[in-house]
Amino acid sequence: MRIALDPHMLRHTPLRELPDLVARLGYQHIELSPRTDFLPFFLHPRADTAGVAAFRTALSAAGVSVASVLPLYRWSGPGEDERQAAVRYWKRAVRITAELGCDVMNSEFNGRPEAPEASEAQFWRSMEELLPVFEREGVRLVLEPHPDDFCEDGVAAVDLIRAIESPLVTFLYCAPHTFHQGGDVAAILRHAGPLVTQLHLADTFDHRASSGLRYIVNPPGSTARVHQHLDVGQGEVDFDTMFATLAEIGFDGIATVCVFAWEERAEDSARVNLARVRELATKHGLTLDP
Repeated sequence: MRIALDPHMLRHTPLRELPDLVARLGYQHIELSPRTDFLPFFLHPRADTAGVAAFRTALSAAGVSVASVLPLYRWSGPGEDERQAAVRYWKRAVRITAELGCDVMNSEFNGRPEAPEASEAQFWRSMEELLPVFEREGVRLVLEPHPDDFCEDGVAAVDLIRAIESPLVTFLYCAPHTFHQGGDVAAILRHAGPLVTQLHLADTFDHRASSGLRYIVNPPGSTARVHQHLDVGQGEVDFDTMFATLAEIGFDGIATVCVFAWEERAEDSARVNLARVRELATKHGLTLDP
């Protein structure tokens, strides 16, 4: 298992300085999430060939690798113009990933939960166009059901990924989305089995309903998906059950620390969570790779 850092809370660090900072925080791997100067949210990549080469040089100097690249595009529409634009952006992002020497990308289903049939149809159309690109570049794709996607449930997402029937497409389990995925971490992980190749690690509370009074969302009946990415141990995710089940199914993939709640103590949070993930992995017999 490789532990990576999503450096979203460090996004104001200049890109070429980021690898050195990540290394000083104790990480050897980065999950490169959206940045305005590289892969912006929902827009065409800004990285050019020279920028990619410079970033790769900085990575090498710091002894840090890019474990995965995370773009976010509206590839499941449901609008066709948005879908076509997203496919164009995806194609460039896949090429950038290959230029970085990385062979893994992860992303969300996207689309709209109130239009699941139309969104899924757009998703399949995009996959038909993009799978040959992933195959040509030798890049794997890991998908997660995100709150407010057309597919939010963990078991349903695994079934959808299986239906793609490509060895290049696997499942990402996101711990801070546990309660939006159905709440049963062990059941989802066991259902996925070897399809689980990547984790997002952060804690959260069960905010699916206001009856517990953790949060009250107005107006009543709001469809807002409320959650946060807290330090491991600050919420209600059962990490012992999660890591025990990961050991049971033989997980040996990428585990990304993706805490977003504490920008005022971003560096301390990164160090604390690295230690906690290592402790959990060791406790439950998961092998940690360099």
